Amino acid sequence: MKTKVPAEGQGQSKKKNIKRRRRIVMVLAIILAIIVGIGVSLEVMAIRGGGGVNGILKTIVGTMAKPENILLIGNNARNPSNPLSIGTEGGGQADIMMVAHIDPAAHKVVLISIPRDTLFSMANYNDPIPKLKSFFFIGAQMQPNQAAQLTINAVEKFTGMHIDHYVVTDFQGFSDAINAVGGVRIYVPGRIYDPAHSGANFFKGWYLMNGKMALQYIRVRQNTASVYSVNDFQRDDSQAKVLAALQQKLMSTQSDIANLPGLISTWTKDVVTDMNTQQLLQIAESIHGAKIVHINIGGVKDSMMVASAPAPGMNQENYITGAFYDIMDPAKVAALLKPYGSTGSYTGIPLPAPSTIPVQFYGSQSTYNELKADGFQVTYMGSGGTYPVQISYPSGDMSWGLQVGRALGTGNSVVQPGSSSNAVVVQAP
Repeated sequence: MKTKVPAEGQGQSKKKNIKRRRRIVMVLAIILAIIVGIGVSLEVMAIRGGGGVNGILKTIVGTMAKPENILLIGNNARNPSNPLSIGTEGGGQADIMMVAHIDPAAHKVVLISIPRDTLFSMANYNDPIPKLKSFFFIGAQMQPNQAAQLTINAVEKFTGMHIDHYVVTDFQGFSDAINAVGGVRIYVPGRIYDPAHSGANFFKGWYLMNGKMALQYIRVRQNTASVYSVNDFQRDDSQAKVLAALQQKLMSTQSDIANLPGLISTWTKDVVTDMNTQQLLQIAESIHGAKIVHINIGGVKDSMMVASAPAPGMNQENYITGAFYDIMDPAKVAALLKPYGSTGSYTGIPLPAPSTIPVQFYGSQSTYNELKADGFQVTYMGSGGTYPVQISYPSGDMSWGLQVGRALGTGNSVVQPGSSSNAVVVQAP
């Protein structure tokens, strides 16, 4: 017959066991919050691997041996059958892409936001608007589904960083997960009103955001009420803010293991990853309490309206449809990401040196001086420019216009084919 543990010992044992379970749950929660970047808890995926909390404890086999890069993909599909689906009501593109660079030795996680609208060569595919986010849509229509793999391939070329694993979720999963933990507290620093797109309607101040509100907040980039959250790069910052709030909520003493059933339900249907339970737990053990750093690649100055025009090598048609694109400088991207292992950056768009580009400039003397200081072969043609800035390039020399647009950095320049045969013509305020 086994000897019974005294009642006091039982109570202490239960208390210690609950404390240990809470620690494991919170460790896992913070890790997936970090990896996913739009707010979910990792313990759910681990539990999906089987065995509940006891099973999780048995699968902890150590920590990460070296840095790893994990790609988060947020699928914007409406009513998808699964996170890799293009959905039945539109979307189906990588609306959010973040690389989580996890360095166990430095005890640091660097969240790198990838500009989704980056103009990117896809010569093997027939997409009229060749953006980095479009690879997910293209791959989702293949058999077998290649949405994650095509996106990984493109992000690896763009960042020069090897991607070890991926996590794909959809917006419904994000919303459900926020609701499962009882919402997150977010400070909105300015008036937000975007009824036509995200549906966001916030005033300055603190909010306890449920899933619907948080989703609206992280999707705002066309705010009509103020200069806050008016572009993709500010939206990336909002996503990082929600991540931090979720982290705080999950790691606080008020967080409860009772959240698990809702999170399990959410992630069983709304998350796809190539990581197994053991790999997730190794990450969890390695970076519990790690410092989190957020990096935006590029900014508003890299964004411009590029008009429909011939574009050899951009797609199978060698022609792009007019849209706002982010024009990234591969040299600058590689330099920014070199500390995290980048070996170079590729977009398929060679940007010539400013010194090789002749420019005829109409506008203010100060802007002319800026272009001249940047090294362009610029000739001042007088005042009388336009707003927004019009950049007209010689036929076949789109890269000239894109480089000038980057130099001006207005965020709304119009880059289009022009009538001049030997120079880029700029009309600016």
